[in-house]
Amino acid sequence: MNEYLPGLVSLVVLLAVNAFFVGAEFAVISARRSQIEPRAAAGDKAAKTTLWAMGHATSMLAATQLGITICSLVILNVSEPAIHHLVVAALGWTELSPQMVTGIGFAVALVLVTFLHVIFGEMVPKNLAFSMPDRAALLLVPPLVAVSRIVTPLIAVLKWTANHFVKLFGIEPKDEAESAFTLDQVAVIVDESTREGTLVDEGGTLSAALEFTAKQVDAITVPLGELVRLPAKPTPRDVRRVVAESGYSRYLVEDEGDSPTRYLHIKDVIDLAAGAVLDEPVPLERFRELPVVELGADLDDAFAIIRAQHAHLARVRATDGTTIGVLFLEDLIEELVGEVEDATSK
Repeated sequence: MNEYLPGLVSLVVLLAVNAFFVGAEFAVISARRSQIEPRAAAGDKAAKTTLWAMGHATSMLAATQLGITICSLVILNVSEPAIHHLVVAALGWTELSPQMVTGIGFAVALVLVTFLHVIFGEMVPKNLAFSMPDRAALLLVPPLVAVSRIVTPLIAVLKWTANHFVKLFGIEPKDEAESAFTLDQVAVIVDESTREGTLVDEGGTLSAALEFTAKQVDAITVPLGELVRLPAKPTPRDVRRVVAESGYSRYLVEDEGDSPTRYLHIKDVIDLAAGAVLDEPVPLERFRELPVVELGADLDDAFAIIRAQHAHLARVRATDGTTIGVLFLEDLIEELVGEVEDATSK
């Protein structure tokens, strides 16, 4: 029995090594960058190594496949004699012929090793890696990287050969594991999750956010002809009159040409609404610059431009440089979260 104990121990060790390579393989391709990157930015060495491995996925997969293949080939050769001996010993009291006992021993050893290999060497580590991909990646990928560096020349040959065969099918090989989804894929995920009750999309906020990123400013731009404007050099009296007529809080100011570049918020001239200054032009420093958004820009890009300049509206410029309309911050927000009642808009 003692002479076959190393074979049984080798079986356990090889199954564990095989499980490591399988778990590492699926961890590399299923880990989420969004979860790993913050830890790497905080200085976590394991996270930094994992990110590097995700950026060199082809090399990492070559290392795992090499390890899995070697383990699979060695497992049966090392463990079969030990298991065969145990089966033969157990059948020794029967009247079966030695040839039959040997055949049964080999069959039992083959079935048992295959069962253990599939369950503990493949399925269990694979399911664990899928269930907790980020934790598995942080645990398994750093040692995988260390192993891959030891066999770098061999991996380079395997990678070069595989990439050339892939190119024969007209496909450009990729070396980076991607965990991103397209907008349509995310929309399907949200829709399915909401329908199955695993995600609560109250008020359709998530759906609206997805649609928001897909829309362009053209859809909500207000044409210049529909806007109330102040004269080029308005006085506080002009502002008071226009506010009384329209009730809005922000107004474009006429400029030379057809492209306004400024606007006025009534709160910036409230202190000028009395006294002798009523008929004096509003000081230039009271006006606000209009940010520029190009026609065809996405709503999320336009939103970022307006927020960056702390503005409430922006002029939408066509490719020929002319201003075709104005984009209001309130309209952008309504596209994102639904109708908003702005007490200062009118």
